[in-house]
Amino acid sequence: MKTILHVSCSPRGQAAESYRLSQAIIGFLLQREPGAIVVERVIGNGTIAHVDAAYAISQASAADVSREGSMAQSEELVRELEAADFVVIGTPMHNLTVPSALKAWIDHVVRARRTFTVGAAGKVGTLRDRPVFIAISSGGRFSGERARQPDFLTPYLKAILATIGLHDLTFFSVQGTGAGPDATAETRIGTHRALEEHFSSPRAHLQLGIG
Repeated sequence: MKTILHVSCSPRGQAAESYRLSQAIIGFLLQREPGAIVVERVIGNGTIAHVDAAYAISQASAADVSREGSMAQSEELVRELEAADFVVIGTPMHNLTVPSALKAWIDHVVRARRTFTVGAAGKVGTLRDRPVFIAISSGGRFSGERARQPDFLTPYLKAILATIGLHDLTFFSVQGTGAGPDATAETRIGTHRALEEHFSSPRAHLQLGIG
């Protein structure tokens, strides 16, 4: 039985545009894997604390020296990620990059000697690669002909998730929500079309292991 890990990062919860988009992605995944279990990891409400001193000391040591505090939280989140066959991250863009809640989750799951090793070749991820779908909402536009702001979110996520072995990333976005409901409705239509095209494509069949 397949597992879909849904990491929801917006402080607006289920009212968020990124949550709506991530649910649409999960819907397409469930069409292909109707028996899949969806594991909800809600972090936009601040339930994940930032890493603490014990975690920092362990990362600066040759071995993990503590299993208390945020090291215990880290292990829980890493195991949750390891168990997932698909990962869906729903996130807003805050100040041109990831929100602090998602950064906190990343700091927990990107852990030396646990999800990556360091050697002569640099950092090498130890996690099994799997499809990761990232649903982004943004008040401004950061891609396409009407882009008016830089994007430090997508290149960062590509780099940091690759550090732990996750390379199969697909991004979808609803941009320009700050321009009002009409603009949001318009971009939703385009995004849904992109979802349909992606999940009906040969690439998606290969990505999802469909013969």
